[in-house]
Amino acid sequence: MQPVYRRGWLDKSRSNALIAWQRGALAAGLVFLIDRFSKWWIVSGLGLPSRKPVEIFSFFDLSMVWNKGISLGLFPAGDESGRYILIGLTSAVSLAIAYWLYRAQSSFIALALGLVLGGAIGNIWDRFQYGAVADFFHFHLGEWSFYVFNVADAAITLGVLLLIWEALLSPQKKPK
Repeated sequence: MQPVYRRGWLDKSRSNALIAWQRGALAAGLVFLIDRFSKWWIVSGLGLPSRKPVEIFSFFDLSMVWNKGISLGLFPAGDESGRYILIGLTSAVSLAIAYWLYRAQSSFIALALGLVLGGAIGNIWDRFQYGAVADFFHFHLGEWSFYVFNVADAAITLGVLLLIWEALLSPQKKPK
């Protein structure tokens, strides 16, 4: 039996949007949980804040860095008021992303937004819990050193790259 679609909440386009939202919300939740677990393990389980960097491979270490700023340590919050300003700004951006996710019609876009949202909420949580974001993945090669990041940062970056790909390079966007 085929489902009956009606005008309003259960119409076919809204049903697709609901599926997209669910996928995006699931992605956000999974990113948040993986991020929280990884930070708990690094900070409490491994005790990395009180240790020297742990070499995993010749090009990869676990190195504890407390990021008081935004991406790449830009605009560091020097005091408690700066910390709460960053929390407020990133919370406002997260609400806008959550609204965009709610309105998404595409599961691909919803997935990308879910990655960004889950990562953003994970980093907001850090600012409340620790006063800074816990970063610990450190890739390097010889004298070259990539910035130190965490699971949330990786998810945000991947989500943004997917959004850019969809906006600029998606096969559906090519003119006919």
